[in-house]
Amino acid sequence: MQKIKAGMMMIMAVVSLFMGAVNSHAASKGEQQKKIAEMAQQSLQQLYQAQPSARAAVQNAAGYAVFSDMGVKILFVGGGNGHGVAVNNKTGQETFMKMVEAQAGLGLGVSKFRNIFVFETENALNSFVNSGWQFGGQATAAAKTGTSGGAMAGATAVGDGIWMYQITEKGLEASITGTGAKYYKDDSLN
Repeated sequence: MQKIKAGMMMIMAVVSLFMGAVNSHAASKGEQQKKIAEMAQQSLQQLYQAQPSARAAVQNAAGYAVFSDMGVKILFVGGGNGHGVAVNNKTGQETFMKMVEAQAGLGLGVSKFRNIFVFETENALNSFVNSGWQFGGQATAAAKTGTSGGAMAGATAVGDGIWMYQITEKGLEASITGTGAKYYKDDSLN
């Protein structure tokens, strides 16, 4: 049992070092904000191309948030991190944020995806931005179909008044998997 724990700790250390190296480029605060804002706009355009009704859902919502995530999984453990921005549609205020995740289960590889959250109410948006948010467990839910989903077609309800789209390199995901993800303000960019 001790050898298994030691092995898992070693793997997590390697994953942490890898993720830190990937994301530790030296850039000014303004450059980092610009890069995140550009990623968010590219992600939204990709979403709108894959799911045209998402444009109205995002524009008519209290706000939205877009995150880019890169994850690594080695054997039984994995993790990931990313950056994003939450936008209040009423005020235009941008809040730059971070996310971290932990995964369990057998696997090997690197994955990249984008999460786009849509907040139906200002209360849901403010809670997400000011208190942070956790997406726990191994939650997988099927996205609504274009014929039955209405304005949120292609999205999955992940909280009270919170919908999420997930885009991978293959396009809009039909299912959304959350594996112990936490979203919180990036104090260095706000």
